Amino acid sequence: AAQSRRFMRVFGVLRSLKMQDDAFVPTGGRGLGYNHVEEGAASGEELNAKKHCARAAEGEKGSDSDDSDEEASVLRSPLAAAWLLSVIATALISSWASSRGTSKEASLGDAVQLIDAGTVAGRSSYWGSYNDLFSAAEYVDLTHSFSPATPVWQGFGPASVQAGKAGVDMEGYVKKGDEFTYYDHGFQTTQYQLTTDQYGTQLDPPAHWNEFGATISDLPATFTLRPLVVINIVPKVKDHLNYSATVQDVKDWEKAHGTKVPKGSAVFFRSDWSKAWDRYSKDGLPDQFPGVSLEALKFLHRDREILFHGHEPLDTDMTPSLEGEAWLMHNNFAQGEGITNLHKVPEHGCLLSIGFAKPLGGLGGYARYVAICPPGTTEGGQTVEEVPGAPLPRQNHPLRRDDSGVMVPTKDVEETKYCESKAALGCETVGKPVWSA
Repeated sequence: AAQSRRFMRVFGVLRSLKMQDDAFVPTGGRGLGYNHVEEGAASGEELNAKKHCARAAEGEKGSDSDDSDEEASVLRSPLAAAWLLSVIATALISSWASSRGTSKEASLGDAVQLIDAGTVAGRSSYWGSYNDLFSAAEYVDLTHSFSPATPVWQGFGPASVQAGKAGVDMEGYVKKGDEFTYYDHGFQTTQYQLTTDQYGTQLDPPAHWNEFGATISDLPATFTLRPLVVINIVPKVKDHLNYSATVQDVKDWEKAHGTKVPKGSAVFFRSDWSKAWDRYSKDGLPDQFPGVSLEALKFLHRDREILFHGHEPLDTDMTPSLEGEAWLMHNNFAQGEGITNLHKVPEHGCLLSIGFAKPLGGLGGYARYVAICPPGTTEGGQTVEEVPGAPLPRQNHPLRRDDSGVMVPTKDVEETKYCESKAALGCETVGKPVWSA
C-alpha cells in the first residue's frame, strides 16, 4: 500500500506539470498531483518538488513579493524546469527500485534517460512513458470470458455458438450453408447467436433504460484509461449476502488511503461474488447478491464526479424497481457489471483500461476491463516483459468444437493436413503452406 501511494504521489506531480512554449511550468497547487504530494510526501525529492510547485503557483498569481516573482521567473526557465523534472524522475525511479526490492540508487543520469525517452524531449510522444512505466506495470484481467454457459438473467435466455457458415455460393471454393474448415478453406469462423447485449462482463450505456440516453457507440474515446478505485465490502457481504455498499464505505476507503476518490475515476466494488461464477453457470444465479445503494451512487457521481462505478453481480441492487440502475441510466451515467478478479488488485494506485465492442446504437457493451498496477502490488499480474503478446503461445492440442460449439484444445484428435485441398487459402501449391517456407 505504501509503495502504491508513493507511486501515485510521484505520478501526481508529473501530472501537475504543463507545457508552455519553451519549458514545462508547474500549474500550482490546485491539481490532483499537488494534493497527493501535500498529503504526505516522504522523500526529499518529493518535498522539493512540492515546494517549487507552490512557489511557481504564487508567481503565476502575481504575488507582490519580489522573492516570489524571482523564484517563479527562475522556475520558468528551461534549465530550472529540466532540473525540477529530473528531481521528480529520480524519485520515480527510486520508487520503482524500492518496489522491486533492489538496492539501486537513482542517479541524475537515470532521470535524464527517462526525460530523453519522451517526458521532455519528445513533447508529442508518450512512448517514453510506455517504455519506462507501462512496460514494467502488472496487468490483471478483470473480465469473464463468455460462452453459452455464461450465467444470465432468465428473462434473456442463454446464447448459442456454432461454426461459421458461408452465406453465399463461391464457385470452386464454398457452397452456401457449408461450414468453413481449416482443411477445405484454410480457416474457421464462429457464429454467435446472442440473446442480449447484457451478457457476461458488461458496460451499460444510459440508452439501456433511457430513450434519450447515449448508446454504446456514443461513448467517447476518453473512456479508455482511468484511475481505478477498488472498495472492499467482502467482510460485510459475509454477514449479509444482500449487503449494499454505502456512502460510509466510500468515506472509509478515503480515510484509509488518505485521499478522496479521484475525479473521473472508475470505482469498482469488490464483493467476491464472482468467485462462484462457475457454480452460477451450472446452478443458475443466486436469489441474493450484494449491491450498491442509491445514496452511494449519488455521492460518487455528484460529490466525487466519477466516470462510472462497477460491481461483480449482474444487477446494481436488489430493490424491486432496481432503483440504482434506473437512477444511473436516466441521469446519463454508465455502469460496469459482471466484473471479476478484484481480489487480485490493490484498492488504490492502479489504472483501468476500458475496452468494449462498438455496435452502432448498441444498448449494452461486451466489455474488457484490465487493471494496470504498480510492480509488486498484484496477485498473479503479468508484465509486458513476461507476456509480450507476440508471438502468442501455441495451443497444446488442435482446436476442435466442444458440445456447446466453443473451440477448445482437444486431445487425441488428428491434426489438420493443411493445403491438401486445392481451394484452401494460405497455400503456395497443394501440400505447401506459405508459412512453411
